[in-house]
Amino acid sequence: MAIEAVKEYFAQFGLADRVQEFDVSSATVELAAQALGCQPCRIAKTLSFLVDGRAVLIVAAGDAKIDNPKYKAQFGTKAKMLTPDEVVELVGHAVGGVCPFGIKEGVAVYLDRSLKRFETVFPACGSSNSAIELSIEELERYSGYTAWVDVCKGWES
Repeated sequence: MAIEAVKEYFAQFGLADRVQEFDVSSATVELAAQALGCQPCRIAKTLSFLVDGRAVLIVAAGDAKIDNPKYKAQFGTKAKMLTPDEVVELVGHAVGGVCPFGIKEGVAVYLDRSLKRFETVFPACGSSNSAIELSIEELERYSGYTAWVDVCKGWES
């Protein structure tokens, strides 16, 4: 089970006890915000794409949407999301629980600048009813991210 892999991953840093599991679904931004009692924008959603035959994860704020021209400028290709089956196969988590923790080797993680306006955010933890609250610095540290990117729109006020 993917949540177990995430808990194991966080255990090496002494953070496994911070993983929250809910009795309700947190599979979408809206459901996660309800489960956590926070604003949807503070949910750190993880979007899965295929770039040059390789899985790429973009962690973005809950109110952000991919901006296709920005994405193409960043990655040199059109945004092509992975299918649910590809996500499990290439990333190791199912849709609804995708996160940048406890993932398969070779998956590149990018953090979108839409997250930088928050002190803490809530990414999923490998299941459709889990999350962890992390500061932006912790997200950087534990996500193994490659770079910060600017590939989203709709979140600027």
